[in-house]
Amino acid sequence: MNNKTSAQRLVLSLLCTTIASCAVGPDYQRPELPESRSYGSVGGVSEPSTLPGGDQRVIIGKDIRNDWWTLFRSPALNTLIEQAFAASPTIEVAQQALNVAQQYVYAQQGYFFPTVQANYMPTRTQLPGNLGGNSPGVQGDGTYIGAYQGTPASQGGTAPYNGSTVFNFHTAQLTVGFAPDIFGLNRRAVESLQAQTEAQKFQLQAAYITLATNIVAAAVQDGMLRKQIDITKEMIAANETAVALVGRQQKAGYASQLDLSLQESALGQVKQLLPPLQKQFEQNRDLLRVLAGRTQDQEVPAFTLETFKLPEELPLTLPSQLVEQRPDIRAAEQLLRSANAQIGVARAARFPQLSLSGTLGGTASNFNQMFWSGSGGFFELALNIAQPIFDGGTLMRREYAATETQKQAAAQYRLTVITAFQNVADTLHAIQADAATLKITNDLTVSAKKTYDLSGRQHANGYLDRLALINAQQTYRQALLNQAQAQANRLGNSAALFQALGGGWWNKPLE
Repeated sequence: MNNKTSAQRLVLSLLCTTIASCAVGPDYQRPELPESRSYGSVGGVSEPSTLPGGDQRVIIGKDIRNDWWTLFRSPALNTLIEQAFAASPTIEVAQQALNVAQQYVYAQQGYFFPTVQANYMPTRTQLPGNLGGNSPGVQGDGTYIGAYQGTPASQGGTAPYNGSTVFNFHTAQLTVGFAPDIFGLNRRAVESLQAQTEAQKFQLQAAYITLATNIVAAAVQDGMLRKQIDITKEMIAANETAVALVGRQQKAGYASQLDLSLQESALGQVKQLLPPLQKQFEQNRDLLRVLAGRTQDQEVPAFTLETFKLPEELPLTLPSQLVEQRPDIRAAEQLLRSANAQIGVARAARFPQLSLSGTLGGTASNFNQMFWSGSGGFFELALNIAQPIFDGGTLMRREYAATETQKQAAAQYRLTVITAFQNVADTLHAIQADAATLKITNDLTVSAKKTYDLSGRQHANGYLDRLALINAQQTYRQALLNQAQAQANRLGNSAALFQALGGGWWNKPLE
């Protein structure tokens, strides 16, 4: 049996051993989660539940569309979100993080294959004359005795000068190396990196959902603040009219200085409402530009509360299904899977490490003689087995650390799950409270409007003075302010529910 046949059989046997071997370390199993069938005092009904006001229903088990923001029926909002998906650096950051993670997977998978390396090294050497003028492999009389031979001047070498020798030398070789993954160290490493890549995929989906939700919230705030600023300006104008009226009455002796001071104080209180609203409005516009991926000198659409419509049906996912839908939960589970695979990586490092290498090459003083049979050709086959015997407990402690990291990731996964349940419950509570608050503010607004209308008719007939009419008008406008806030809260928390339930990313069309 020749050396070539023996090498082929050795490589084949190692490959078969690698395929048949198993990866050490625990296989991943999802940890048990606390049983939950509802979200506490909300979301426990099996039939559709109508919220106060009758304009929305919560439906158990209703699926979520991936473009849920279109349910608010605002074309400007839809366009802005689609543009933001294409321009926002937030999405690009998440996408590039996913690309990086995928490249690390590809890089680690490369260790499953042999490495092949080619090397060529030409040298030109001069030996000093005090060494006898003999180049390696050349006797004192210049007779060739091996692969090492001085090159005559006629062949590109240099004749001896003052007893020294100058010669050329060429070495070329091809090296193949392979490390069989007998105990699964590399497979566990790939498993860990693949899980990290999956986590990045879910984080990318979460970035889309969060961006859409934030844009909806900012657009709603834009509409609310515009309305509140307009109402506040009307209130200021009405108070200024009231101050002027009381001033005339005070000069005529029909009102005291105290009456005038009280009315001026009321004007000041209304005026101080405007600057904070204007500041909040401009800062919210700045936020909208950032969310859309635009600079501060670029414009974004203007919104009004009237351009938004409440979704008539709100979905409600059961807790058991929420675990499969929330991107942050899925990402946390993949990080747990990655940590679990790292236990196998650390454990496999404590087992014998095997590597095989083979080298084929040639060496000669002339380039075209390197691979002549019986002249400059050479080969080498090497099998290396290394078993750690004593390392001060380093490898053992690394395995212990990997195990503790896995436990930490499991705890973080459970925390993410129960926090998601809380998030949904909080949002449902907020929606119910918003619905009740909006119903109350609507009723109060209707009542204040009736009072204002009646006051106007009485003032026209001479039964009510101008100051009482202005006060009724102020009460009505304050009710409008509260109504705008309640409407915005209702819209914003409806959007927050879609985010809390996972945002419908699983219904996104494949690209």
